[in-house]
Amino acid sequence: MADTAAHPPAATPPPVLVRALRRVLRPLVRLMLARGVTFPFVAELLKGLFVEIAERDFALPGKAQTDSRLSLLSGVHRKDVRRLRRGPAAETESMPAAVSLGAQLVAAWLTMPRFRDGRGRPRPLPRAAGGSGSASFEALVASVSTDIRARAVLDEWLRLGIARLDRKERVCLNTEAFVPARGFDERAFYFGQNCHDHAAAAVSNLLAEAPQFLERSVHYDALSASSVEALARDAARAGTAALKTVNRRAMALERSDAADRAPRQRINFGVYFYSAPAT
Repeated sequence: MADTAAHPPAATPPPVLVRALRRVLRPLVRLMLARGVTFPFVAELLKGLFVEIAERDFALPGKAQTDSRLSLLSGVHRKDVRRLRRGPAAETESMPAAVSLGAQLVAAWLTMPRFRDGRGRPRPLPRAAGGSGSASFEALVASVSTDIRARAVLDEWLRLGIARLDRKERVCLNTEAFVPARGFDERAFYFGQNCHDHAAAAVSNLLAEAPQFLERSVHYDALSASSVEALARDAARAGTAALKTVNRRAMALERSDAADRAPRQRINFGVYFYSAPAT
């Protein structure tokens, strides 16, 4: 929880922070303009977020949050604070059904021995089981949920570009992490989750909160296009290997933690690569 007594709202934010915020917001503004999200809509959205976070994260011990204090903290007019606090609750961030099941299936395909080949890669799977205990896409789905038909999952994965059929009509995984190539709702969910968690880790580190999160990058600005392509391939290989390692470890730990009654926590580990003209 932030200490508002030690850090009251600044009349003028530090210029270095303003420059950083402008840079962070540029790609988000580009997305909003591309999808027809206008400034008035975003302004109202930000009002609600300023009030919500001021109320949730900046409370004083033993004191109730008042409209006046939230107005002072956020800079949002008190009438708007009152309206937003007493209005309908914000929608919860729901995970699309295809994402929830899909992520579990990909994790199982990457970690369960019967669904991997001799080099540890996800095996091409026949659609239906050929015998007792045989590896198939049907068996993969059943290993995660017996309530969902494998055919329905396959049709959705083919639509989203997560899987493809080879010449033998076997199901092949197109990617080793559940990030749909198509399907705006599914990609928007991961956009929100991953951008939030990356930003949350960076903000926590910038505010010197504990614990400090892993948030590092390698950056160069004098590379040729061919060098960037080579580095992109290297980054994809190294990133995929790291994701698979953490995924296997997380699945094993989650199983061993099942009997532990301690409060649950979530983690998100990701990698990214980006290139643009040097300025």
